[in-house]
Amino acid sequence: MRYLMKQKVFTLGDKFAIQNERGEAVYFVEGEIFTLGHKLSFQDAAGNELIYIRQKLLSLPPTYELYRGSQHVATINKELFTFFHCTFDIHVDAEGDLVAEGNLTDHEYTITRGGRPAAQISKQWFQWGDTYGVEIDDREDAVTILASTVVIDMCCHESKRR
Repeated sequence: MRYLMKQKVFTLGDKFAIQNERGEAVYFVEGEIFTLGHKLSFQDAAGNELIYIRQKLLSLPPTYELYRGSQHVATINKELFTFFHCTFDIHVDAEGDLVAEGNLTDHEYTITRGGRPAAQISKQWFQWGDTYGVEIDDREDAVTILASTVVIDMCCHESKRR
């Protein structure tokens, strides 16, 4: 399945709309404005929270956790010492772990599970704001992959948000 994730450019907090390949808004991500660290709610089109994204404070490397209600789903760590690319380890509790690797300009990412492609993330085709095309293998949990994409964007483009 293919998705288009576009951050709204002029908002006080982080606010993303995610569309399916037919252009329908199927998910929304809303950030809390006055908090320490990032805290975001990943919601379906009806506003029901599917995943909660929380940044672990004072963690090195940058670490984010995903929750469904009170249940921990995944932990995402950005590797600090990689050259010419950006790498993220995504430990998924109920499934095998994922690895996301991006190129030097942070516009293209491949997410793999056990060496098998799980998703492809592309930013280079879009010029206005932070917009990504995300193609997810049908065997993968789209919500976990899309929430991981939000974390990757926050980690790699933090300076733009200040």
